[in-house]
Amino acid sequence: MQELISFTTDVMSASWHMLQDASIYIIFGLLVGGLLKVFLSPAYVASHLGKGRFRSVFKAALFGIPIPLCSCGVLPAAASLKKQGANNGATTAFLISTPESGVDSISISWALLDPIMTVFRPLSAFVSAFVAGSAENLINPPKEQDKLEVDKSCQEDNCCDGSECSTDEHRQHHSFREKVTVGVRYAFTELWSDLALSFFIGVLLAGIISVLLPDEFFYTYLGGGISSMLLMLVIGIPLYICATASTPIAAAFILKGVSPGAALVFLLVGPATNIASLSVLTGILGKRSTARYLLSIAVVSVLCGLGVDKLYSLLNISPQAVIGQAAEITPLWLKTAATVLILFLSAGQLLTMIREKFSPQQDDCGCSSLSCSIERKKVVTPASHIAGDLSCEHGKHHQG
Repeated sequence: MQELISFTTDVMSASWHMLQDASIYIIFGLLVGGLLKVFLSPAYVASHLGKGRFRSVFKAALFGIPIPLCSCGVLPAAASLKKQGANNGATTAFLISTPESGVDSISISWALLDPIMTVFRPLSAFVSAFVAGSAENLINPPKEQDKLEVDKSCQEDNCCDGSECSTDEHRQHHSFREKVTVGVRYAFTELWSDLALSFFIGVLLAGIISVLLPDEFFYTYLGGGISSMLLMLVIGIPLYICATASTPIAAAFILKGVSPGAALVFLLVGPATNIASLSVLTGILGKRSTARYLLSIAVVSVLCGLGVDKLYSLLNISPQAVIGQAAEITPLWLKTAATVLILFLSAGQLLTMIREKFSPQQDDCGCSSLSCSIERKKVVTPASHIAGDLSCEHGKHHQG
């Protein structure tokens, strides 16, 4: 009994320290993600992904880097892009770069990893996305789309569906301050609710890894080389984990002796693939395209992993010595305040989910919060998904 209490205490302590190091950077990443939602035009993004065998792939891979969506959340967004006219290569690139990276995961990489990994992570995501998308368009040349049906509806409050007023007129409907307010509200409600559970699970797993697993295991099997990368592929491909949640686990791996390259493979394949999403991918891309999708991710991830290990070796840097140094410059009071805020936001989201699940209430449009939540998941629009959101017929009940 005493040993169990001691183990639990050690795990919670390790997890708490990791949460403290990450919290301020999570808040920063959420804020940027929320602002992207209101300032990144979905119409502009979608209109660039239908034409050009390689140009569309390049743009899709680039657009996907900052958007904070997980491997399951990106599926409806990619399906919407496909319906709008994006070719298979561009859709594949977006499917890879989006879950492998994001402003939230980049900021937390800076806190828990180091500058090299922070740069290599989105760069590797872009390369793997571009290679996979280009290969897809080479094998299956896309048919040029004459016209894309772009969703131009308002992302702030559904005041306009894009057909009732011109784009120039609609720009005047909301001030800069209103857009920022909407973006911040979205960041700390919908966006964080999508990430919170998996992130806390990742932090807890990182604490367990730090305490439970011996260093010798990691040095023996995951210390570097092609075998380490292949083992990480086996671990990461079927696993469901978002980019943000995978970061503390990767940090714990490296501190235990895993090579940065093997950790990078985990960071790339874990968020981009999982068993649950493969069947949906097959429906969007087809069986052969899905196979090429997996093969491209695997090959590029291993090559990038070998490359980053070589870079650490050439620079004569010990990854264990530099991991998490960025968080050390943050004052303790600021880390604690950010941690308290994150816990407060998470508790609020948990209470909201419980209230909606067990106490659905009717609002003045005659739609219960629970049923509207379900409807929001059924009725999706390309514009809102590009921004990482889901539209809702419920919003139309209150228009005008």
